[in-house]
Amino acid sequence: MAIATRRAQLEEVALNEDEYRAIVRAIGRDPNDLELGMFGALWSEHCSYKTSKALLRQLPTEGPDVLQGPGENAGAVDIGDGLAVVFKIESHNHPSAIEPYQGAATGVGGILRDVFAMGARPIAILDALRFGPLDSGHNRHLFHGVVAGIGGYGNCFGCPTVGGEVHFDSGYADNPIVNAMCVGLVAHDRLRRASADRAGDVVLLVGADTGRDGIHGATFASVEMDERSAERRPAVQVGNPFLEKLLCEACLRLNELAGVTAIQDLGAAGLTSAASELAYRGRRGLDIEVDRISRREQGMTPYEVMLSESQERMLVVVRPDAETAARQVFDHFELHADRIGTVTGTGRIRIRDHGVSVADIPLKALVDGVPLRSPVASFPDKQPTVVMPAVEEPEAILLDLIASPNLRSRRPIYRTYDHQVQDNTVFGPGFDAALLRVPGTNKGLALTTDGNPWYVTLDPYEGTKAAVAEAARNIVCTGARPIAVTNCLNFGNPERPAIFGQLQESIRGLADACRALELPVVSGEHPADAGDRHGRPARRPLPPMPVRIPGRRRPGLFAG
Repeated sequence: MAIATRRAQLEEVALNEDEYRAIVRAIGRDPNDLELGMFGALWSEHCSYKTSKALLRQLPTEGPDVLQGPGENAGAVDIGDGLAVVFKIESHNHPSAIEPYQGAATGVGGILRDVFAMGARPIAILDALRFGPLDSGHNRHLFHGVVAGIGGYGNCFGCPTVGGEVHFDSGYADNPIVNAMCVGLVAHDRLRRASADRAGDVVLLVGADTGRDGIHGATFASVEMDERSAERRPAVQVGNPFLEKLLCEACLRLNELAGVTAIQDLGAAGLTSAASELAYRGRRGLDIEVDRISRREQGMTPYEVMLSESQERMLVVVRPDAETAARQVFDHFELHADRIGTVTGTGRIRIRDHGVSVADIPLKALVDGVPLRSPVASFPDKQPTVVMPAVEEPEAILLDLIASPNLRSRRPIYRTYDHQVQDNTVFGPGFDAALLRVPGTNKGLALTTDGNPWYVTLDPYEGTKAAVAEAARNIVCTGARPIAVTNCLNFGNPERPAIFGQLQESIRGLADACRALELPVVSGEHPADAGDRHGRPARRPLPPMPVRIPGRRRPGLFAG
């Protein structure tokens, strides 16, 4: 491969020369175009956490109530009565900066699938948003599009949006922060892990047909925004909440079949990620016949099919004798399913197109072989100081505060969301925390999201601890006891020493605060490169937020 051509290919998949050489060593040859694209997707920061993985090991992830910690589609915590709460937060920042409605809508769709893939029924959505000042027409376009996308998807799917937060600051101009969280409930014996652990099982691709939308979405989420970012509009997925509702009900029905062994959503990196992670978790391999995958566009190549991030798709692994029963469920919900592959004992993912091998990769290298990065961290010589305004005219200062968009009512936003659907919401948006009934029990579940970007700018360590403490206080105000945390670490490019220093200190603060409050961190995400369109880090980076804490009822404080 010519050097100039290889550089262009590596730039397309966001890999560097050292990582390319690591791929060659892992597979014993130069990768073909499809294999390079697959490595680029799974070795992206968005999928591999190659910069933050070592730092995240500091977080406390275990506790007496933890049923599932980080590493699965979502975390799960015991709430008594044989029930578990399943929850996670994810970002969709870059897609929302390019196409705000679909970017935010598919962010909601993706986090919903993470929850019902675990066997849990989604019962609540929360969101945490950051925008630039609304005196800019472009920022208003982003703001209105994102809010409409969140409401549009959640309302149509039928899951209440019960809480969240919004901040405005010039550091988020042109590149908003869009974090979506979903919470679900499941019986302990129905909690499902996405692991294909028996050779010979059948792999079905269920839901929407595969299109060209979302190709390189995971890569796009891991690179800096710049003047060329608008060209990546095809990397933004397009959602269909009505189809996702059918998919959710079908997956929950499948969860009752003994022959269904694993369910995995197709999110970032599409089929490449879903298939590889399923097989790798089960210490197995996977053979895929890519020509069997239904497509909604003509002329799609295996590269496009494997890297497409078309929404509303799930992988379902079933025993061969259970395939007929599974298809009956799909037929009931008018869903299409393709039998695309088989679980093997090879430890490799092998892809064929009309009988011709187009990719053959060891899963250990693809899923867990990325070389970890250790950027240099730098810290300011002194912390920035806060200059208090003069108070010669307190009336003027009061009027400025009242006029600030960060102190205004959020009602015009959340009134566009349906927060009463499913009829379990006791306290919706506008309170310290949302409070939901747990059906069939006398328990309530308290949920909140909190974070202060200005505190973290002044001191990432102390600001992050303050975010955890604020979330805990809001939960306690409802009468609930905080039991667990999920976080979303929205920072700029970690290859920049100052940004990596902020990330390092923020995670240290998160770990210390959670240990002090005896709160396990059971899920979360680190969306790298949440910088502005010119590739600079956001002037006031978001702390590890939202910190969301489901709460357990204290006897006598809440009755459903």
